[in-house]
Amino acid sequence: MAQSTHHSNNHSRHWHHQDANAVLTELDSGLNGLSCQQAEARLHQYGPNQLPETKPPSALLRFLQQFNNVLIYVLLAAGIGTLLLQHFIDASVIFAVVFLNALIGFIQEGKAEDALRKIRQMLSPTAEVIRDSHHHTIDACELVPGDLVQLHAGDKVPADLRLVSLKGLQIQESALTGESVAVEKSLDSVDENAVLGDRRCMCFSSTLVTHGQGIGVVVHTGAQTEIGRISNLVSQVSSATTPLLRQMAQFGRWLSMAILVIAACNFVLGIALHNYAPAEMFLASVSLAVAAIPEGLPAIMTITLAIGVQRMARRNAILRRLPAVETLGAVTVICSDKTGTLTRNEMTLRSVATAQHDFEFEGTGYAPHGGILKNGAEIMPEQQSVLWQMLHGGVLCNESSLENKEHSDTYQVVGDPMEGALLIAGLKAGLEIEPLHAQYPRTDLIPFESEHRFMATLNHGHNGDTSIWLKGAPEQVLQMCRWQQTESGELQPINPAFWSEKIHALASCGQRVLAIAMKPVIEQQRTLHFADVETELVLLGLFGLIDPPRDEAIRAVERCHKAGIRVKMITGDHAATAKAIAQQLNLTNSNNALIGSQLIEMDEADLRKLVEDIDVYARVDPEHKLQLVQLLQERGEIAAMTGDGVNDAPALKRADVGIAMGKNGTEAAKEASEMVLADDNFASISHAIEEGRTVYDNLKKAILFILPTNGGEALIVLAAVLLGFNQLPLTPVQILWVNMITAVTLALSLAFEPSEKHVMARAPRDAAKPLLSPLLIWRVAFVSVILASGTIGLYLWQIDQGQSVTTARTVAVNTLVMFEIFYLFNSRYISASVLSMDGMFGNKYVLYAIALLIAFQLAFTYFPPLNTLFGTAAINLSQWLAIIGVSSSVFFLVEAEKALIRRW
Repeated sequence: MAQSTHHSNNHSRHWHHQDANAVLTELDSGLNGLSCQQAEARLHQYGPNQLPETKPPSALLRFLQQFNNVLIYVLLAAGIGTLLLQHFIDASVIFAVVFLNALIGFIQEGKAEDALRKIRQMLSPTAEVIRDSHHHTIDACELVPGDLVQLHAGDKVPADLRLVSLKGLQIQESALTGESVAVEKSLDSVDENAVLGDRRCMCFSSTLVTHGQGIGVVVHTGAQTEIGRISNLVSQVSSATTPLLRQMAQFGRWLSMAILVIAACNFVLGIALHNYAPAEMFLASVSLAVAAIPEGLPAIMTITLAIGVQRMARRNAILRRLPAVETLGAVTVICSDKTGTLTRNEMTLRSVATAQHDFEFEGTGYAPHGGILKNGAEIMPEQQSVLWQMLHGGVLCNESSLENKEHSDTYQVVGDPMEGALLIAGLKAGLEIEPLHAQYPRTDLIPFESEHRFMATLNHGHNGDTSIWLKGAPEQVLQMCRWQQTESGELQPINPAFWSEKIHALASCGQRVLAIAMKPVIEQQRTLHFADVETELVLLGLFGLIDPPRDEAIRAVERCHKAGIRVKMITGDHAATAKAIAQQLNLTNSNNALIGSQLIEMDEADLRKLVEDIDVYARVDPEHKLQLVQLLQERGEIAAMTGDGVNDAPALKRADVGIAMGKNGTEAAKEASEMVLADDNFASISHAIEEGRTVYDNLKKAILFILPTNGGEALIVLAAVLLGFNQLPLTPVQILWVNMITAVTLALSLAFEPSEKHVMARAPRDAAKPLLSPLLIWRVAFVSVILASGTIGLYLWQIDQGQSVTTARTVAVNTLVMFEIFYLFNSRYISASVLSMDGMFGNKYVLYAIALLIAFQLAFTYFPPLNTLFGTAAINLSQWLAIIGVSSSVFFLVEAEKALIRRW
């Protein structure tokens, strides 16, 4: 498609080694940007600026894959054998059932793929470009090489760019390089062989602008970007199969082998004991095989997983692979990022320290609500002179702004999150930001640079007072201050030891500390120089800011602990901040933290001993995540891992459930993961685990419901042969009717079962245990015997009453179906009693399915074309009463069995 040879050749050029003007010339661009005509032509030439989706299998291949099941092979063999014996109706029904099963699975897989497509569309960013000398906001996928892109703080870089101008530009490139701090950009070209992290004149797709602004020319788009190339490599790694798929494959092999052996024995015994004709016994053995094969199980399994996927999507968890739904239910440990997942990714001003007082700010995030406290009591900020000055300075010495497009209570910060927090604090105190800027207009500034670690502004008041406001790293600002401000208005000589103690106290609480100072100057001063701020500044105080944990994350961590799931925090942040957040989240072991440098020096054997107990890992590199996941898995844990960067991809791939961030995650991370969080919120993980457990429960319930039907039918056929019946109580076509009609109605309704009340109060299931526990095997055998006994009993009773075989078979089929209707209620809870309003009426789909099935059975019994097709006849009211009386016995017998098991 679209990515041309010319574009491919672009990748071999070392744009970082060339002068910016030379790059513009080579790309036939300039400072006025491309013309719209040029852009359109290049879009056709290079294709859209988006990562190519992994091409899914064709619709035909997906449909054919539905037949790749050992049970289906047995069923197809039975259909072919029946066809060779010229029993065309029986054969056609068998083939129709196989086709219907494949069609259902095909449709449900398509729905899961649609959900993924929607999330990709949802995440499409925009870009600000210069074309024909004008600024335009366009969809990022329309960018082409040669486009000039404007970057601002808060933007996600939309393509690979060579910078042509900048001012204080810093970019967070951890998604690509793993470097935890933002990179200061430069226009200077670098060595031809420079590694990615040293290409300071380049900006790379999907990295984040944290400070300043710049203009860059697009040099690579789509798959040709650095992030695109790595994404492609990661996408080629194959995924491991899940516990459920392994269990189902093993179950299918054993069941197929057992069915074939029993059918063969049936064939031999029928001929040996009763001299049945081989053709007749072949049909009887086909009946037995058809009876024993749970034809609807693959479809029910697919549908149950797909319903789980759709439920999770409604709760912001997008599953990329259907079987991962079930793996979530077995998770024993979650390794989570801190920023944005456990926390809000919204800085909040929490503390203010002045020379005489300490203040606490209530509220979280970018909503201007919450009181201001001193000694635990709410105060009026305008009555606290130094605090009032600090809040004025925090608003005036500020490069960021607030947006409220939806007129809600919560703002969006455009620019640096810490500066945004100061603006929100001003709003909490009652300051009006725009009128304040109008009252004290800025005439000059010194922007923040990593070299000097502060920002300063010169503001002129309308009443003639002129001030320099300065904020920055506290250690740096303290050196520049001679005085400290008091509440009375007096200036005292600064006390460095006092302020160092305050800085340490705030930092030990996990807070980022900013110092703010001011200096009055003469009204005539219109420019600001470094010499103006080197001395004689007056320190007003310290701001303590923190990215607070999400309220819902605190609750979610508690739910995980109750569910027996350990939560571990892995962050690039400082240990003090990590421990402070861990304590607020109530992590199990929040007082101890391992930092990256310790991990590097530590012997793997020592780390293996600690990995179970340590829950906080700080200042770690992304590669440490992979090591931690591997060590946890070696200990038998089922590990979920969150990540958003390209360097997280190996750990996401290795984890049992890789979880990528939908908002801030790279395409490579999403490609490596099983699940994408649309809201980047930890609470969505706990919801997904709950759904995963529910899905597994529902699969077990569906299997527990389907297998006794097949077991009962097989026993009916086997008993008829061994006891020498002249006619089988059920024909192959009737057996298929029962299997499929109950699977697509009754069994399917169990896929919609809501979560049981205590699903998140029990320990994770052991993924190594087989799907069918001894209890389930016993239940299948117990119910199979009940179904077979009742059905054969009514069949023989009808024969004794002088009824025709056709009528007796119709009674037998309806008895079997009614048995299943009553047993469906038992199956809603595996061990708990269903004798309650919730147990009987808690799933409306069960009631819908029963009503639909009764309508089908009435048609099966009384509709002439179906009478002809299935060999049935109309039956009377007394026969129906006998059917209901016998079939209801299963409900009471199974509930009594459950009560005995609970008592034991």
